Amino acid sequence: MSELVTGEAVALELRPAKLPSRALAVLIDLIVALLVYIAVVIGLVAATSSLDDAAQAAMSVAAFLLVLVGGPIAVETLSHGRSLGKLAFGLRVVRDDGGPVRFRHALVRGGVGMIEILMTFGVVACIASLVSERGRRLGDVFAGTLVVRERIPAGRAGVVPPPPPELAGRFAELDLSGVPDGLWLAVRQYLTRMHQLQPQVSWSMASRLAADVAARTGAAVPPDLQAQPAVFLAAVVHERQARQARQQPRYEGGEDHAVKSVSPPAVAPVSEKNVEAPKTPQSRSTGFAPPA
Repeated sequence: MSELVTGEAVALELRPAKLPSRALAVLIDLIVALLVYIAVVIGLVAATSSLDDAAQAAMSVAAFLLVLVGGPIAVETLSHGRSLGKLAFGLRVVRDDGGPVRFRHALVRGGVGMIEILMTFGVVACIASLVSERGRRLGDVFAGTLVVRERIPAGRAGVVPPPPPELAGRFAELDLSGVPDGLWLAVRQYLTRMHQLQPQVSWSMASRLAADVAARTGAAVPPDLQAQPAVFLAAVVHERQARQARQQPRYEGGEDHAVKSVSPPAVAPVSEKNVEAPKTPQSRSTGFAPPA
């Protein structure tokens, strides 16, 4: 499992796809490509019936290269690494550094894939994936890419540590409507796993995520938090969660009866035995060091 982060549209936690899911995704893509190829060949035969055999053979080879090689390259480039088969199994092709693939990556993967998948019936690709630590075939090795799983079970999500108490309500006026869901997911995944990373790597990831959030909200990271981007991210996530909690209606006596009044909680008689000293902000566990 690789833990990387990029600006947007790329998951923070990259889970390499296993061979069975990759093989089934490739099978779906090949079936679709073959159906399209057969339809194109039938159309070419009907349109070039007046040509000689050599011209028809040349047209067939061109259709083969265009549909079975050029088609996957175009789809992977335009969809940023998600073909029809990968979409069905929740997979995506990304760069080694976690970024989205470009045309040159798809071109190398498609060119090598013609040899290791089409010409060898997938035998070379399967062997390479089994030998590789991250399940990469030769096309991924030469292109510098990796096939990852995008669907992460919700039950594995960790708990986001709360920000320091002195930051409560500081970002109440911040406009969070422009932050996409993918970026929120990346921030949450980082905050739940930041203690598992090297300090320098963790700070670099937090800085990039904080810059992305600041760009989406239109407000710069406060100067006193620029050296602690993780604290800034936690405070912004806490503010978003607080807003969502305020928007949730509370119900009493069934789903059709909203609460109109809240009874005050019962208060125990005050005595010297049940009086506890108030907790100071320093006694609360936030998971962050206090701002310098």
